[in-house]
Amino acid sequence: MSLLSAEARARVVSQLVEGCSIASTCRLTGVSKPTVLALLLRVGAGCERLHNRIVRGVTCHVAQCDEIWSFVQKKQSRVTASDPAEFGDAYTFIGMASASKLIISYRVGKRDEENTVAFVKDLRARLTTIPQLYTDGWQPYIAAVGSSFTGGVDYCQVVKRYNRKARKDDDHRYEPPRDPFITKTPVFGIPDVEHASTSHIERQNWTIRMHIRRFTRLCNGFSRKLANHRAAVALHVAWYNLCRIHESIRCTPAMEAGIARHVWSIPELVDAALAEPETDPPTPQPLKLRTPPPGAPTAPARALPNGRGFLRLVGSAPAAPVAPAPAPEPPPSAPPPAPKPRRMVQLSLFDE
Repeated sequence: MSLLSAEARARVVSQLVEGCSIASTCRLTGVSKPTVLALLLRVGAGCERLHNRIVRGVTCHVAQCDEIWSFVQKKQSRVTASDPAEFGDAYTFIGMASASKLIISYRVGKRDEENTVAFVKDLRARLTTIPQLYTDGWQPYIAAVGSSFTGGVDYCQVVKRYNRKARKDDDHRYEPPRDPFITKTPVFGIPDVEHASTSHIERQNWTIRMHIRRFTRLCNGFSRKLANHRAAVALHVAWYNLCRIHESIRCTPAMEAGIARHVWSIPELVDAALAEPETDPPTPQPLKLRTPPPGAPTAPARALPNGRGFLRLVGSAPAAPVAPAPAPEPPPSAPPPAPKPRRMVQLSLFDE
């Protein structure tokens, strides 16, 4: 791998981030499979360090989180007691800013409480404002968000129920029920339940499956090692944030979030990742209140001691309507004059 030129490394990475498998990348670039895998591991580790340094101090008003499923070597139902612990399900936790489309935090591992707590803790450490946070109904999120944000969050769970009984054919798993489909549950703070949604992060899951071959369903491009799987995710996140122009915002998510000034090229990303040194993870900073849009009503708020959040005025009972004061009576005066008597007038229908 060390003998590859900068142009060859860029060609290999360009194929990988566009959804090509390892075998197809070897055929398109003429690079051997061991060299492609070695480059993926090195660039993936560098992209993880690059993300750790660049994506911090993010101002985010609305954040959405979700977990996307994949597996390593074999599916969970086929894992035996003698298999390594990394075999089976490999979930990728993704936290994204809805406005800038920036992937703020991610983590690859089992879908358990330990990884959920670590993911939410990393997400909290990269934010500077109190967010509106929306997730699915995964139960460990509640304790993880409560312990990491300590009151500085407006959190709502959005649960979608898919019907498994209405249809019996092969597409029954994708058939949504008719009533009810979405259930929204406020958990912490004062979330905007009316606009609570996980649609943006679910659309991001589709982007991941399109651009990482290892996430494609019903194919043989799945990961055989957890290290390769993590490297592929780290490479995709760095490329998505820094290099890919998003169609809805007409720039890269990093530029929209204010942490990058230009569109990165693939050679620039590869060189920066390979040269990136180790960096300490971000530490949580005190969160600030969100800035309301122009014209929106503001409520008083006071910061609690020891960084425990804010005391905010949620609302109050509507005041009883006050009846208008009666008009003052006119002062007494002389009685009005009597009306003049009317005089009868005969009208002629014909000219004289």
